[in-house]
Amino acid sequence: MPNAPSFTTNNVRSLDELRTWLATSREEILEPALPIVDPHHHLRETAHGRYLLPELGDDLASGHNICATVFVDSQTLHRTTGPEFLRPVGETEFVLQSLATAAPQVAAWNPCAGIVGNLDLTFGAAVREALEAHIAAGQGRFRGIRDPLMWDGSDINYGVRRPPPDRTADLRFRAGFAELAPLGLTFDAWLFHHQLALLTDLARRYPETTIILNHIGAPLGVGPYADRRAEIFKTWRDSLGELARCPNVVVKVGGLGMLFFGFGFERRDVPASSAELAAAWRPYVETCIEAFGPDRCMFESNFPVDKQSCSYATLWNAFKRIAAGYSAAEKSVLFFGTANRTYRLGLAET
Repeated sequence: MPNAPSFTTNNVRSLDELRTWLATSREEILEPALPIVDPHHHLRETAHGRYLLPELGDDLASGHNICATVFVDSQTLHRTTGPEFLRPVGETEFVLQSLATAAPQVAAWNPCAGIVGNLDLTFGAAVREALEAHIAAGQGRFRGIRDPLMWDGSDINYGVRRPPPDRTADLRFRAGFAELAPLGLTFDAWLFHHQLALLTDLARRYPETTIILNHIGAPLGVGPYADRRAEIFKTWRDSLGELARCPNVVVKVGGLGMLFFGFGFERRDVPASSAELAAAWRPYVETCIEAFGPDRCMFESNFPVDKQSCSYATLWNAFKRIAAGYSAAEKSVLFFGTANRTYRLGLAET
C-alpha cells in the first residue's frame, strides 16, 4: 500500500483522463443480480470535466443491478437571481429538467429517484419557505438537505465551502435544522472524523430528525494526518461508536476513494483491483457495520468523486467482496434496503 500523500489538487485527474486510465483495467461483475440502490452521487460540470446524466448512465450500465440512485448536493446551477436563501432550489430544478430530457436507456436505471439538495440552514425563518420550494421543485423526489459541516484547522484543501467549526452550535442553524423533521426531510451530514462529537450532540438534541452520516465520517489520512493511520482509526472508531448510540443516525459506507483518505490509489499507473480496494477499505467498512448494524448502513458510490480511485464497476465489486461473509438478508439491506427505507424510495426488491 502506498504511503499516504499530502493532499494536493495536482493528484486529481480530469474525467477524460480517468476514462483512459480506468479503461486499462476491467473486471468481471460479481453477483450481477444483487439489487443495489446507489444513495449518493453527484451531477456536475467543472474544470475537471462533465458528469451529468449521460455519464452517470454509462456507469450505471457497467454491469451491476442498479435499481435506483439518489442525487446529492453538488453546488450545480443554483439560481443567480432572487432571494439568496432560495437560490439553491435551482439545483433541484436542474435535476428535474435533466430527467425530463434523459435518454430512455438512462431513465431506465431510475436515476435521481431521490434528491438531497443544499440549503444554508442559518437563514432562520426563511428556511421553511426554502424547504417547501425544494419540495415543490422536486416533484415528489425531494428527500432532504445537505448543509456541509466539514471544517479542519490545517492547510488541507477541502474545497470552497468552509463553514465555521462551531456551525452546529449556531442557534440560527439549529432553528433551520428543526424545520426538517416536520416536513419529513432528512439531513445528510458531511464532516471530518474529529467533528463526530458535534454530530452526536446534534443527533441527541433532535432525535426525531433522521441524520445520514456521509462517507463514514471521513477519517482523514492526508496533510498533518498522513502516517498516523492507526491513531486516526482509533479516534474515528471510538467517536463513531458513540454516534451509533443515536438511533436516528444511519451511515453511508463509501467515499473511501476520495483523496482525503490518503490511500494513494489515484497515483497508480494501473488502477487498483477490487480485491486491493477491499483489503484497504475492509477495516473501515466492517467497523461501521459492527457499530450501526446492517439496517443502518448503506453502501454508496460517491461518484464521480471516487472515480479518482476506481471505476464504478470495480467499486461495487469491492463492496461485494467485503460483504461476502454476511447473510443474504444482511447484504440485501446493505446494498438496497437501508437506502430504500431511509430515502423513502418505495422500491420493491426483485
